[in-house]
Amino acid sequence: MSTEEVRTHVADWLACTLPSPEEAQSEWDTGAPAMLRVGGLFDAVCIPSDVVRAAARSNGWAVIDGFLGEVLDGPVIHDPHRWFYALVPPRTTEAWRSPFARCLGGGAWLGVPRTDRTTLETSDPYWSVPLKSAGDLCSPHAVSELIDLGHRRLVEGAR
Repeated sequence: MSTEEVRTHVADWLACTLPSPEEAQSEWDTGAPAMLRVGGLFDAVCIPSDVVRAAARSNGWAVIDGFLGEVLDGPVIHDPHRWFYALVPPRTTEAWRSPFARCLGGGAWLGVPRTDRTTLETSDPYWSVPLKSAGDLCSPHAVSELIDLGHRRLVEGAR
């Protein structure tokens, strides 16, 4: 499959979170993130940027994106205003126990960028780590370990 075919397949999969998938494509066509339902195809762990920066030991977004691509085995959306969202399997929220990041599940919505927005260009969300294929999500355990590492490094830095 070509890169474009993969992106189209992934976009179609993401859009299926809505009763009318064409609504997502309409938003993406304008360049805006599409508001997608969380809890059906995926949950999302909402991680504060300072925790991710501490884990990566960097303030450079490109360095952080590379770091996340190495330590997580799935997609991450970065909202440059404050958050990273690691996409994890549905129902992860039921077992999520980290006090340092919350897990969004059924009933939540997430602004999801077009599949080709893979670099920080504006203050809009982008794929820090793009989806490689439909359903290819982060391991909740790997996300939890990343959060714990970032929190430990923040605490050590505060001493």
